[in-house]
Amino acid sequence: MVDNQVRPSDVTSYPIIEAMLTIPRERFVPVALRSVAYAGEHLTLAPGRVLLDPRTFAKMIEASDIGPDDLVLDAGCGLGYSTAVLARLGAAVIAVESDEDMARAAAETLSELEAHNAEVVPGPLDQGAGDHAPYNVIFIQGGVEEVPQALSDQLREGGRMVLIRMSGAYGRCEVLTKVNGALSAWRVFDAAAPVLEGFEKAAVFEF
Repeated sequence: MVDNQVRPSDVTSYPIIEAMLTIPRERFVPVALRSVAYAGEHLTLAPGRVLLDPRTFAKMIEASDIGPDDLVLDAGCGLGYSTAVLARLGAAVIAVESDEDMARAAAETLSELEAHNAEVVPGPLDQGAGDHAPYNVIFIQGGVEEVPQALSDQLREGGRMVLIRMSGAYGRCEVLTKVNGALSAWRVFDAAAPVLEGFEKAAVFEF
C-alpha cells in the first residue's frame, strides 16, 4: 500500500509513512472486506460512509501539516483507522462518530492497539466535540458541500481544516485556514467522497 499508492503520490513525510506502515488497516474494516483492506479505492463502511483510499487519506494528512503538539478533531472516524494514524502524528485526537456501533468498535480497537491519546465521542458529525475545542486541526472523513458552523467555531485561530469539497460528482481536497475568524481555502488535489450527513449544501428556495 505504501510503496504502490502512497509514495508514488509524492507523500514523502516519514512520520506519515511510518504511521501507515505500523497501523494494521485490516483491523479497521468490516470482516468481509479485510481481504481488500489495502486496495486503492474507498471501502464502504455503511450507507453513505467510506474509509478513504490510502492515497487520498495520505495526501490529506500531508496537507494538514499535523505537528506533535496539535490537538486534532477527526470527524467521521468510522471504525477508527484514521484516528489511529492521526494519533501517531499529533498530541491527541478526538474522534467523532455518529454511528453508535462503529463508534463502539472504533473505541475497542483503538484501546486494543494502545492508542491512549485518542478518544471516540459518539454524536452528530456536523456538531463536532465542543467540549475539547479549540482544535489545531479538523480532519473531515468524507465529502463536504458546506462547512457546518459548529466545526468552524471549534477551529483554533490559525488552525487548519482538511476536507473533500464536493460539487455534484466532482470534488477536490481543500485546506481551510482560520484567519481573523474567517476560513480561507487552498485547493490541494482532486478527490471525491460521499457527502456526509449534515454537510450538505442548504437548499435554496426560488419563487
